[in-house]
Amino acid sequence: MQLDNLRRLGSGLDAEPIVAHLAGQPGVQKVPSPKLTLFIRRGFLEPELCAAVIGRIDAVRRPSTIADPNGDAAYRTSETGDLDAADPVVAELEWRIAAATGLDPAYGEPIQGQRYAVGQEFKNHTDYFEPTGADYDRYCSVAGNRTWTVMVYLNEPEAGGATRFKAIEKTVQPETGKLLAWNNRRPDGSLNPATLHHGMKVRAGVKYIVTKWYRERPWG
Repeated sequence: MQLDNLRRLGSGLDAEPIVAHLAGQPGVQKVPSPKLTLFIRRGFLEPELCAAVIGRIDAVRRPSTIADPNGDAAYRTSETGDLDAADPVVAELEWRIAAATGLDPAYGEPIQGQRYAVGQEFKNHTDYFEPTGADYDRYCSVAGNRTWTVMVYLNEPEAGGATRFKAIEKTVQPETGKLLAWNNRRPDGSLNPATLHHGMKVRAGVKYIVTKWYRERPWG
């Protein structure tokens, strides 16, 4: 699979072509809400590819961090792993995401994997960087702020681990290979606080996901 052969629809800051592309993909459902643009596709990745990616995450995982510490040591308690873009398994994952969304890989951050053990969570947060945050310039001066988030569940923990979008009272249960994609902006391009979401506590088993974020300007 070659990234060169993909249809590239930009950074996602202009959301209309991305929305149209995603809506046209087989099996993709758009959550009916005027507050945010959220797509879900079950069975996006087959279990074998998910298992291969899980192995890569386990090989490199470390404690997760947040951009602007808020004094809550339990705010984000997962582990994170940066995945090697040169790995054929990761390259396949990159291709699948780009083909499904139309988002241009040039604007994408490297794919990250996350692991949540029992009791671990990521409390309510948005994926974009707050312009008033202490480290905003550090994280956004080159590539700009985040536009879209693409997340894939790699497995199904025995209990817990759902993703809850508070503003629309939507709770998405983890299923192996399920994709979520959402626009971090409103239709006018401004940052959308209704994208606030909670990676809820795992109550039994372990949860693995991968996340890819896109920026306003090319990454790297």
